[in-house]
Amino acid sequence: MSLPSPEPLEPPRVGATLQALRQTQGLSLDELSRRAGVSKSMLSQIERNQANPTVAVVWRLANALRVELAELLGGERHSAPAIEVVHAHNIPSMSSPDGLCQLRILGPIDLAGDFEWYELTIQPGGALESAAHEPGSREHLSVLKGMLEVSATQASHMVQTVVQAGETARYAVDGPHAIRNKTDAAATALLVVLHP
Repeated sequence: MSLPSPEPLEPPRVGATLQALRQTQGLSLDELSRRAGVSKSMLSQIERNQANPTVAVVWRLANALRVELAELLGGERHSAPAIEVVHAHNIPSMSSPDGLCQLRILGPIDLAGDFEWYELTIQPGGALESAAHEPGSREHLSVLKGMLEVSATQASHMVQTVVQAGETARYAVDGPHAIRNKTDAAATALLVVLHP
């Protein structure tokens, strides 16, 4: 006895959903193309159902639109839990090559590029030196323990200030900037980066 052949499955059509999500967010094809790293012509073809995107392209589009993959594929949006707890061992971190600076990434990945926040620990003699971010970007450094020196470019001049525990420094980061620990004790701070 032979089983009947299964009906061939058609790939999901994401065109109408993509277009609706893009328009709801007030994004042009150019802007979505820039955010997702997908060509404008490919986006146009997807929206008109003339092309079926790869999983990688759908993933990039979902991230750029800040929606779940299932929503872009036409499924239901999953509601977030009332309270989401990220356990300490699941919080990603980065260290400088010399190991004197550590950044714990506290913000969710879907906000990266818009709004980021970190727990920053700098050992004595350590420095977090950064190149310019996009124009209009700002950092907010709130020192929780110890003392840090902040350097930022203002009108093509480097200015510096000392920020002590309990204080917050706010400064433009569209030029080179740095946070240094020139003391003999470790310092801890919250670092928030706002992108335009």
